Amino acid sequence: MAPVFRPGRLRRVVDPYVAALLGTVALATLLPATGRTATAVGWAADAAIGLLFFLYGARLSTREAVDGLRQWRLQTVVATSTFVLFPLLGLAAAGLVPYLLTEDLHTGLLFLCLVPSTIQSSIALTSTARGNVPAAICAGTYSSLLGMAVSPLLAAWLIGSAVSFSADGLLTITTQLLAPFLAGQLARRPLTGFLTRHKKPLGLLDRLSILLVVYTAFSRGVAEGIWQQVTPIRLLSLLCVATTLLALALTTTSLAARRLGFSREDRITIVFCGSNKSLATGLPMAAVLFGASAGPVILPLMLYHQVQLMVCAVIANRWSRDAATSPAPESARREETQRAC
Repeated sequence: MAPVFRPGRLRRVVDPYVAALLGTVALATLLPATGRTATAVGWAADAAIGLLFFLYGARLSTREAVDGLRQWRLQTVVATSTFVLFPLLGLAAAGLVPYLLTEDLHTGLLFLCLVPSTIQSSIALTSTARGNVPAAICAGTYSSLLGMAVSPLLAAWLIGSAVSFSADGLLTITTQLLAPFLAGQLARRPLTGFLTRHKKPLGLLDRLSILLVVYTAFSRGVAEGIWQQVTPIRLLSLLCVATTLLALALTTTSLAARRLGFSREDRITIVFCGSNKSLATGLPMAAVLFGASAGPVILPLMLYHQVQLMVCAVIANRWSRDAATSPAPESARREETQRAC
């Protein structure tokens, strides 16, 4: 899934993909698509969303998901953080309206809390911090699979009328999200070689598709006066709220993992997988669920994504240094103990 995120990028302050997203927002602000161009761009964005979710389905390994059942306690903690803790925090943030957030920005923040966990960045962060990488792969896979059904349902329940969840909306969600995703899962085996050989160009296609979705959403938002509603002060307030949300998620998952007796490696996996949110899945999903109103809704997700990259990169590098100076990882000590017994 886009954006591709590797351990070597952890030292960067601003992720290049986020910079491209911000540039796309600026382009849509200065040169929004209108008239027939807007119609054509909208059709192209719809096709791009279908292609994105087809590729997501083709890349997700069912075998990895089945193997992950062996660590059901860890997967349960991550899923609970993603689909229970975050929605509760999002609902609690309603008290910030109208002081720090507008109604639209709170809707976006609540939607951010319903998005599944990311895969690439969680794996990269877990690997850098010397955590349980196979468990991180499984956690990301499970979260993506659950998110396909759970995120739209939670959005319809918690956000309500802002979500296009009528009969026509349900049909749109099925045809643009679920059907392509399931088709990708069914086509996974024959496409595995092709996806492996063309990993880089397909990754670029992913990113370009998401940029098209963002351009379409903000073009509609500009037409509706989004920047009259979202002032610089509101953006700064939103950044503070997103940072606080991440801090609460990191603290809660860390404390829960310790109290439940997980090893150091598993705690690292829980913290990163349980606190990260997927930009690649969330942006096209927002475009489908919110339609012309998606512009202000995706702002919290974009800001949170950048904050999570910066903060989690610092944490991952620190934990990596701590692991390098420790005598041995906990898993290695356990294996030595078992052999001795």
